[in-house]
Amino acid sequence: MMRRVFALLTVLLFAVVFWRIVGGYAELQGLRPLAWYHVVRGPLELGAPNIVTGILITFRGFDTLGEVAVLFMVAASVGMLLKEESATPTAAPDEAALARRPAGEIVHTGKQVLLPMIFTFGGYVIVNGHLSAGGGFQGGAIVASAVMLMLLARPRSTLNVALLSVVESLAGVLYVCIGILGLVLAGGFLDARFLPRGQFGAFFSAGAIPLISTLLGVKVGAELSVIIDRFRS
Repeated sequence: MMRRVFALLTVLLFAVVFWRIVGGYAELQGLRPLAWYHVVRGPLELGAPNIVTGILITFRGFDTLGEVAVLFMVAASVGMLLKEESATPTAAPDEAALARRPAGEIVHTGKQVLLPMIFTFGGYVIVNGHLSAGGGFQGGAIVASAVMLMLLARPRSTLNVALLSVVESLAGVLYVCIGILGLVLAGGFLDARFLPRGQFGAFFSAGAIPLISTLLGVKVGAELSVIIDRFRS
């Protein structure tokens, strides 16, 4: 009985807190000065119609570098931990691979139809991140979902983790090198304005933002694919 009373009091307490939060909410009638600067001046200075991508890659370049570093550490930690667990398997690796049941006809057919579309859409989201919704992080996740579908359809297949690690590392090194170029040739680290901005709204525009977004997409897609493969094993 006491537990039910305590649970009821806890629910009522949370209800009061959320009611105060909702009741005290007031919608802003205008942009704050910092938001106004990014919304109005961002496209003019960066040449990127997608304000979100411009802010993430240029104005918040150090933060984006930290997010990529965190994702790399997660991928490395998952790979190391799961590798330790799989070091003493109960059965031989070949027997474990043979024990995996083949995918059904629906999954196999869906893979043949959807896989090219998902890879194409992921590439589109990556390279058009400076023009429309998307960017490197979103496109890389879409590419990794295609890899997951491929592994589901072919359970006995393996990924070349060594090659993915090299690609991921190379993309990270180039990402940092471009950031240093922005520091030397423009206004700061990852400042994309060291390349010509081009015509506003054109595919080849917004300085180095499309190049940085592509490197992010390659890096994120490779890291998430390695994580998916490690969890599968």
